[in-house]
Amino acid sequence: MTWKFSNEIKAILFDKDGTLVDFDRTWAATNRKAALIAADGDAALADILLNECGMDPATGKTRADSMFAAANANEIAAHMVEHGSPVEPEKLARLLDQAFVEGADTPWPICDLDALMRTLADAGLSIGIASSDGEASIRRTVEVLGLSSHINFIAGYDSGHGPKPQPGMLRAFASHMGITPGEVAMVGDNRHDMQMARAAGAGAAIGVLSGTGSEETLTDLADVLIGSVSDLPGLLVRA
Repeated sequence: MTWKFSNEIKAILFDKDGTLVDFDRTWAATNRKAALIAADGDAALADILLNECGMDPATGKTRADSMFAAANANEIAAHMVEHGSPVEPEKLARLLDQAFVEGADTPWPICDLDALMRTLADAGLSIGIASSDGEASIRRTVEVLGLSSHINFIAGYDSGHGPKPQPGMLRAFASHMGITPGEVAMVGDNRHDMQMARAAGAGAAIGVLSGTGSEETLTDLADVLIGSVSDLPGLLVRA
């Protein structure tokens, strides 16, 4: 692997699902619950909604850049209503947010995240999280994983910075840290993450193959692809 962080990079902004936590292990059961809520208990309709939102009802696998992989609760709710949910969209979005907060109690970390964060901090890098999940769910995940002391910034779709792939969350992180977007590396598993990085003028866009994305979906937008965040220390160049 020849690509390395430039010395201009001062901070890393992580996506959460598929990047820091295993997407399918963390969310398959919750997404089934969400679909059943949206279907008002109709199991057949729930399977239809699961498929329409990107999750195979039989395997629990989620497709790259699908609604479950990349969208927020408002977008998922609207999509479910469009495909047959009888629940009013705003009410459904609230119910989905609640389900996602509850699902945050059982995250599956991609690797030893505490050790990873310590390594990055020792290299002088500040750390943030930007997710299409709601902020409350992100904070719960961080708390459960014992990472609160490592994280300098958290933003969800409802934090007031705009949703992905708009540049607001990355720009807000940079502003919070007193640096420029060009001094931030974005790390994520789907195109929305890479598109946000490009739109914000990030210093680097790093794609991980541990989530719903693939070489095919990420190569054209990422500066480099790695297997997972556990490979990040190998990209560090520090005196």
